Amino acid sequence: MYICPLCQAPLLQQAQQFRCPQRHSFDLAREGYVNLLPVQQKKSKDPGDNQLMMQARRQFLQAGWYQPVVTALLEQLSALAVSELLDLGCGEGYYSGQLQQALPALAINGVDISKAAIKAAAKQYPQVRFAVASSYQLPFAAASFDAILRIYAPSLDAELCRVLRDGGALFSVSPAPEHLKEVKAAVYPQVRLHSAEVVAIDGLQHVQRQRLSFSLQLPADDLKALITMVPLGWKFSPPALEHFIAGAPAISCDFYLDRYQKPLP
Repeated sequence: MYICPLCQAPLLQQAQQFRCPQRHSFDLAREGYVNLLPVQQKKSKDPGDNQLMMQARRQFLQAGWYQPVVTALLEQLSALAVSELLDLGCGEGYYSGQLQQALPALAINGVDISKAAIKAAAKQYPQVRFAVASSYQLPFAAASFDAILRIYAPSLDAELCRVLRDGGALFSVSPAPEHLKEVKAAVYPQVRLHSAEVVAIDGLQHVQRQRLSFSLQLPADDLKALITMVPLGWKFSPPALEHFIAGAPAISCDFYLDRYQKPLP
């Protein structure tokens, strides 16, 4: 299923390496992932979320606070009888792992530009295939998947359409208007809510929107992890962060789960 990120020829696994006919080779790490992000596709030496953000996200997600998102995804995936799924920008693999555990017949591939995140994902979820790769140049053959999961991940419309089969579905999770509004209020003098607009994707049809809204009363450690794992965390000074955590506010979680479909020919 993998293609070479340098020449786009098929990659074949030979022992602990993936090789293409042009003799480009990529080693399979001992944790079970393959790095398909060549230096030409990197914008920095170590792209992706840093170690602190990754560890905070893992702590927060594994505590189960975003279980309503997992439940909604499982309901929709089960209804569509999906067999091959790409988790785009999978991070440390939480959603891939949850979906694979609940749907063991589902073949899941996860990609992320963060080597540290993919390494952690591969160690914890060995049933999922993970690769370090760019979401803007996916290392997969055309029409490889009947579903794509995109949670906050950047992407190119053309690449989504290329790797998605005809009739396949894209599940896109994005922040709805009131997501983390209490955190925003702590760092901005005026809170700007997220847009409610449905984003058009060239080549795909928007077919369904589900809104997931819930409130969390978090213990101090998990509240700190939530703030650390999101870009808003950079806006807090250490004293401001401690003051916010001490106040123990309830946190609004507000998501859109949008489903798009690639039309049949």
